[in-house]
Amino acid sequence: MGLAACSASEGGAQQDSIKGLGAAGTGAPAANAARGQRLLAQYQCGSCHAIPEVPATRRLHGPSLQAFGKRSYIAGHLPNRSDLLAQWIVSPQSLVPDSPMPNMGVSMADARDMAAYLGALP
Repeated sequence: MGLAACSASEGGAQQDSIKGLGAAGTGAPAANAARGQRLLAQYQCGSCHAIPEVPATRRLHGPSLQAFGKRSYIAGHLPNRSDLLAQWIVSPQSLVPDSPMPNMGVSMADARDMAAYLGALP
């Protein structure tokens, strides 16, 4: 996701842990939105997207991710659910084959945290 260390301003919408985003019954930890914010910068997602509170965002190719939590769809095709967003971040072409978003080599654990941050954006 042309998605791309930042000092987080952790307000009410961006919680450190978002409960319920761990994989049910797997013992996976809840996603960490503050870590997700840092990962968006680390993976340089801001190269393509404008992302609130993520430094060096330029929005050269992709849409702004502002208010992502209020959106109904991911990439105009997929219901905006945290599990699908994490899958999208890991492998966008597996969900939308003609997507221009590249595979950035994001692990599923990192993607869950990134999805938590994006989903918490008001």
